[in-house]
Amino acid sequence: MLRTNKDELVELSVIGEISSPASGTSPFRVTPKGEALVLPGTGGITYNIKVGDSATRWQADHVEPGVTIKNKDADPNGGLNLLACVGNDAIVVAGDAKKAKGCVTGKHGGIEHVLVDFDDETLDKLVIGDKIQVRAVGVGLKLLDYPDVKVMNVSPRLLEAMPLKDAKRGVLGVPVTHIVSAAIMGSGLGAGHCYRGDYDIQMFDEETVKRHKLDTIRLGDLVAIVDADHSYGRIYKRGAVSVGIVVHSACTTAGHGPGVTTLFTSARGKLSPKLDSNANIANYLKIGRAREK
Repeated sequence: MLRTNKDELVELSVIGEISSPASGTSPFRVTPKGEALVLPGTGGITYNIKVGDSATRWQADHVEPGVTIKNKDADPNGGLNLLACVGNDAIVVAGDAKKAKGCVTGKHGGIEHVLVDFDDETLDKLVIGDKIQVRAVGVGLKLLDYPDVKVMNVSPRLLEAMPLKDAKRGVLGVPVTHIVSAAIMGSGLGAGHCYRGDYDIQMFDEETVKRHKLDTIRLGDLVAIVDADHSYGRIYKRGAVSVGIVVHSACTTAGHGPGVTTLFTSARGKLSPKLDSNANIANYLKIGRAREK
């Protein structure tokens, strides 16, 4: 068992409502090759895409699995995005699905969404505008025996479900499905912190995608980004390692791709990623496609 400070964490309620998909001023998304495409994107209730599914095979751009929630006003939406952590319980508080319980699966920056997984029966009862309250706990979580590993966006529930191991003194072994170079990370660079939002794995270089099998990335996968420090924003730093979770699908627009919300980072490289095809929150939390099994 990892020693943590979980008994010191504050548990708060934050709330958001299911947001409607938006198209912006133009329906077209222009690819780096100059193609103009019309595709589904962010927001709403996505019935047929869940954590555990492919992040790359859909006719979509930035599509989010499950249910998307946010607030119309900036201040409460900032609190929702900051305090909600992956693995937190999310409860429907109004509508036909009242009292149904789901699970936070990630955060999508730019659009500032929090993503929630529910079972199919609940999805069929939910409507856009329904309010969902999150029991937010996880901000301030520390690994007491790993002072060089910073934790963010992780609930105690998720941490305890993950098969983390001591790789060697002061180095935390973390299972991941893919190891990605910071050199191909795109949209989201330059953010002032990583306690909300995500940044994207660019997949426009076919040789790189093939060599690292990036076309097999799934929503909910844990991935390691090497030479990336997320301690105080997202920067390129040789020797640093960060681990995050894939929260939205691949994208067609330049600089974008499957989005990664940070879970762990070490500026001194005290994270040791180990390839494991099972490293997906659907499997750890028994949600999404693993819930159906």
